[in-house]
Parts: sequence; C-alpha cells; structure tokens
Amino acid sequence: MSNRYQKIPTRKFDGVKAYVTSRYPEITPQESDIYVYTTYGDRFDILAQQYYSNSSWWWIISIANSQLLQDSLVIPEGIQIRIPANPLSIVNSFNQINQL
Repeated sequence: MSNRYQKIPTRKFDGVKAYVTSRYPEITPQESDIYVYTTYGDRFDILAQQYYSNSSWWWIISIANSQLLQDSLVIPEGIQIRIPANPLSIVNSFNQINQL
C-alpha cells in the first residue's frame, strides 16, 4: 500500500525531525467524477479504499471536497461529495509538484 509520507523529505529543526511541507494539486471537476451521498460512518480513507483500492489516497477525496472541514477523516452524513475518477493522474501531479 502506498504511503503518501514515504517519499516526502524530512528536515531536522532544533533536533526534531519534521516533514517538509507538501503541496497538493488543484483537483478540477471532470465529467467522469462520481458523486455520492454520505452515510453514517463514511470516512475519507474508507471511501478511498472502496473507490481506489488504496486507503492512503484519502487526501484526494478530501481535497476535491474542500468545502468540508479538513481536520478529520470523518465526513458528515447526508451530504453530496465528489469522488475524482482518475486518482492516478492526481497522484502523479502530487509527485511532480513535490518532485518525488
């Protein structure tokens, strides 16, 4: 399983290891995107596993739905969210932006 932190460089600041800030690509809506209504217990990582077979790509769904709070994996129930249809191109853009 891919880990989005795996290749992100680290630096030491005052002796403490920290990840270098990552930049994320803009995820523009596409006609092929999937729209779903959330139900009780939905989380970004569970939906990423369901739609992408990779729970570590949860951030793609999160960023695509920037109207939601970005401080939790939990998604409120009963709202419509967008699942981007081409996650591999988004991951490739992420890697290119961050030169991974």
